Amino acid sequence: MKELSLNVLDIAKNSVKAGADSIAICLSLDGEGVLSLTVTDNGCGMTEDVLHRVTDPFYTTRTTRKVGLGLPLLRLAAEQTGGHLSIRSSTAPADHGTELCAVFHADHIDCAPIGDMPSSICALVAGSPDIHWHFSDCTPSGEVTLDTDELHAVLGEDISLAEPEIQMWMREYLAEQYAEREKSNTKDN
Repeated sequence: MKELSLNVLDIAKNSVKAGADSIAICLSLDGEGVLSLTVTDNGCGMTEDVLHRVTDPFYTTRTTRKVGLGLPLLRLAAEQTGGHLSIRSSTAPADHGTELCAVFHADHIDCAPIGDMPSSICALVAGSPDIHWHFSDCTPSGEVTLDTDELHAVLGEDISLAEPEIQMWMREYLAEQYAEREKSNTKDN
């Protein structure tokens, strides 16, 4: 995938399929140029066998095709920058879920661009509006966040976050935060 926002779509949709009702997506760029993408869910988790095979391109749980390229391509993208991919998962009843972390060296020539993260986050919320989504994108210049529990607290539970007006507002809200962060970054340099 050419942009990390597309990887986020793929990974988060897997979390939805795993029955998660809470999914956190976190991008974090530190002062040293290390970019971390972490997706954490409380879905059913993966067995040890699946966990060991999930980054093999010839392994998939899908029945519609015989290959699964999402995680292998993400691992390759991270490794090409000198980074890595790690996945922790548990199927234990009291502590089930999965955490995926891909680490990239953002200043490396092969580091994929982040892409249109507001559109990806809005598409995920629109597709699964009843899930608690928490998104954050932190850099030394500032943080961009969206938490659907906060939206439900203001709007009430009866209004779907998939409504076109809400989707438009979310996209604009995220875009404004990114613009403000960029403005702050420009002032700092």
